[in-house]
Amino acid sequence: MSIYQKLTKIGSKFFGKDLLFKHGFNLSPMYRRSTGRIISVSKDLMDISVRLPINYKNRNYVNSIFGGSMFSAVDPIPMVQLMNILGEDYVVWDKSAEILFKRPARETLFADFMYSHDEIEKIKQRVASENEITIIKETQLMDKDKSKVFCVVNKTIYVANKSFYKKKRSKTRSKS
Repeated sequence: MSIYQKLTKIGSKFFGKDLLFKHGFNLSPMYRRSTGRIISVSKDLMDISVRLPINYKNRNYVNSIFGGSMFSAVDPIPMVQLMNILGEDYVVWDKSAEILFKRPARETLFADFMYSHDEIEKIKQRVASENEITIIKETQLMDKDKSKVFCVVNKTIYVANKSFYKKKRSKTRSKS
């Protein structure tokens, strides 16, 4: 269990998971360096919004937002969001990511991360029948009006039944 998971477990006794998610990310050194900030989290964690302002910390050689800042501002959210929605009976890991730059970003960007209740039920049903699955979540970094897309990030996320995953890992270790 990571330090962040331990703090969440303790903090959730006093605060809502939505507040912990927002302020925990915004205060954590690993996320602060991205220059992105979580601006809203729904009570059920199904909707999260991020703002990535352009500033001296993330401007690149051509005066637009550095691609690494764009990626790191959105990278951890879908996986950690899904982990918290599904709960402790599931294992959730990032498997891969693809970033597609559409245009230079010379203004503040915004991204929304959403899971629907139907999507969560389908994930649970698939894991119940297949034990492990992968899903792809797309995130778009857009302007404030959501009229221009600057970048698209596709994350491939692995989801498994925790007991299945533990058995699979023990078999792998015993073969080594």
